[in-house]
This record gives sequence, C-alpha cells and structure tokens, in this order.
Amino acid sequence: MLAETICAAVSAAGLGIAAVTAYRRRFLAAARIAAYALVPVALVLTGVVEWVSGMVFKPSVWIGFGLLGLAWALFLATRAVERRALGRPAKAKEPKAARGRPARGAVAPDASAPSLAAGSGPGPTRERPAAPADDFSDIEAILKKHGI
Repeated sequence: MLAETICAAVSAAGLGIAAVTAYRRRFLAAARIAAYALVPVALVLTGVVEWVSGMVFKPSVWIGFGLLGLAWALFLATRAVERRALGRPAKAKEPKAARGRPARGAVAPDASAPSLAAGSGPGPTRERPAAPADDFSDIEAILKKHGI
C-alpha cells in the first residue's frame, strides 16, 4: 500500500515537471519526462511493485539469495583452486631408492644432436655447420645498432 502511494506521488511530480517543461516550449524534453513519470504507475498497475515488495520483505527470500551467493562463492573458489593446480606441474611420486640416481630411460647428451646425412662417412670432409657463436653474430650486430 505504501509503495503504491509513493509510486503515484513520484508519477504526479514527474508529470508536473513535464508540464512546466512543455510550458517553456521544450516539447521533446517534456515528452521524455512524461514517459519516465508514467513508468512507476505502470509498474503498480501491472503488479510488479506488489511482487517486488512481497519478495523484499520475506526472510525466506533473503535466505535463498544468501544460499545463491554461497553457491556462487564456492563455485569461484573451486575454479580458482583448479586453475592454480593446472598451472603447477604434477609432482611425480618416485620411490625413495630412485632419488639421487639418474632415471632409467635417460637419453645420452648427444642424442638430440642432428645425425649425419646418408653417405657421409669416412671420406672427403664436408663443411660443418657454423658454431652457435657464429649463428648469433647477425643478431648481436642488430642489437648493437639499436644500442641494446
């Protein structure tokens, strides 16, 4: 009852402001103000105000909103923990006896070096690829040029 009275008063005040604005020959602004002023009365007549006021003043509704908030917080917390766990590498459990020893399937250090092409055995020597220091000489020149 009180909410409906307040909405009616707000609409009446808005229509009064629209009338004053129209008197000043600002018809477009007056029409816009009148449109906004009619919204509270329309909400009262459709029953939305009664529904909202009934919902706001019930404790069970607030408990429901609290539970929704709790569910949302739990959801966010589990997502944060899951993302944090995905960022870390998983700790492999190895037996105590295996610690300190190299792994059984370890690869020799030179295993990743490129193999020689077919037919390159003993015989005429072919040019070897440039050393890594020679490969970066052009990059060093560019960096020096830019003062880095």
